[in-house]
Amino acid sequence: MALRNIVKKGDDVLLKNCREVKDFNPRLHKLIDDMRETLLDSGGVGLAAPQVGVLRRVVLVLDTKVEPNEIIELINPEIIETEGEQEGPEGCLSVPGVWGIVKRPMRVKVRAQNRFGETFEVEGEELTARAFCHEIDHLSGVLFETHVSRFLSQEEMEALYAENEEE
Repeated sequence: MALRNIVKKGDDVLLKNCREVKDFNPRLHKLIDDMRETLLDSGGVGLAAPQVGVLRRVVLVLDTKVEPNEIIELINPEIIETEGEQEGPEGCLSVPGVWGIVKRPMRVKVRAQNRFGETFEVEGEELTARAFCHEIDHLSGVLFETHVSRFLSQEEMEALYAENEEE
């Protein structure tokens, strides 16, 4: 496993559509393992392959409802069902220092394949649902900023962090 560089806004790779994964081979497994290590090192909640410069439909999402936190690997993911609505702050590892208020579904069901090509479905709520939507958007070249209703200042983000630590 190896840490990969996280691509930053301004790199065209973030604006491109990713190709479907068809070969479930050791090369794919290495990409997923490297993405896992990179995600854990970053402190983020999710990571999509284009964020490490690879135009393949691969996403990792941290399931924060499970202790210890589990990483959900999604290959060729598609959102098949949504329910409800939530609005809250969102940021992106590829757009450091930028936060905004984004509306997302409260619950999301995703159909995907695992690293061996087996199809499965997984549901996420709240932060996990938000991360599913955010990371799957990356696979179509969409950055979270396109969904922002209002950008947050550094002071507003610090206040939100302080508020969440008190809870």
